[in-house]
Amino acid sequence: MSVKLSHNTFKLTTCPSIKAFAAVVGKKEGEGPLAQHFDMVHDDTTLGEKTWEKAESRLQKDAVNSALNKAKLAPSDIDLLFAGDLLNQCIGTSFGLRELNIPMYGLYGACSTMAEGLGLAAIFADNKLVENAVAVTSSHFCSAERQFRFPLEYGGQRTPTAQWTVTGSGCAVVSQCDQPPYIKGVTTGKIQDLGIKDINNMGAAMAPAAEYTIKQYLTDTNTKPSDYDLILTGDLGLVGSKLLVELLKRDEIDISSNHNDCGKLIFNIEEQDVHAGGSGCGCSASVLCSYILKRVQEGVLKDILFVATGALMSPTSMQQGESIPSIAHLVHIGNQKWE
Repeated sequence: MSVKLSHNTFKLTTCPSIKAFAAVVGKKEGEGPLAQHFDMVHDDTTLGEKTWEKAESRLQKDAVNSALNKAKLAPSDIDLLFAGDLLNQCIGTSFGLRELNIPMYGLYGACSTMAEGLGLAAIFADNKLVENAVAVTSSHFCSAERQFRFPLEYGGQRTPTAQWTVTGSGCAVVSQCDQPPYIKGVTTGKIQDLGIKDINNMGAAMAPAAEYTIKQYLTDTNTKPSDYDLILTGDLGLVGSKLLVELLKRDEIDISSNHNDCGKLIFNIEEQDVHAGGSGCGCSASVLCSYILKRVQEGVLKDILFVATGALMSPTSMQQGESIPSIAHLVHIGNQKWE
């Protein structure tokens, strides 16, 4: 049973397992430094579909099917599906997964959705409400550009602080079984808003949310950054990562030696012209559900904090001149259960 350490942090006493995981990405992501760790790399951004939105749905379908095959489970073995994406009404999810016939909670946490879904799946499993649950999310560069910025045909210039939305999907199967990686704790974030209005600077908008959530988990568990091999955010990119380290230092919390960000890992920033790094639901999801979880599974990483961040704006709110609220959710993942 989960133990409530504060109003937003849970210690998971049974430590549910991530039984299987999979990541599916597009062509540009497959040209990056993590290419060998992905389960599937598509060489065409349309994925053989007629629209960018249908292509994003295909990403989720491929990721879920790949993870289920690895877990040797059928869709009928899954009790709950926690899924979402960046598009209006989460159409990437609903159209992509409708054929699976699995009970589903649709989520919208923007780029924090993977941590949100994984945390909820783990809490349900820890309290024995499900035997198997799936957390999945996705993003697609072209569908995101069409909705949040300009259609690709417009050919707009990108500012130095802008990030490149990842075309990718990550999926994790959370189960009541005894094999690493294990989920050991979850902190639900609170909305933070410091008044940032620049839609091309998501890192600055989301860094305060990551700061709050990391500080909350360290306080609630009476731990320090050095207790973890990696504090992995997603997706602050170059700008937000630097701000996060500076913000935490004000509270005498130093993560400079063991922090990294999914937006910095997925691309070769110097060679692939992505400006401040990667972003999008699929960024943290595909990095976590490939390279990172493999390293936890192998024991190279023994304890990590996965902190996915999301900017909770919409095209309408930006057109109305609103600031960008943000949120970050944290999942503590380890190679061993609690002693």
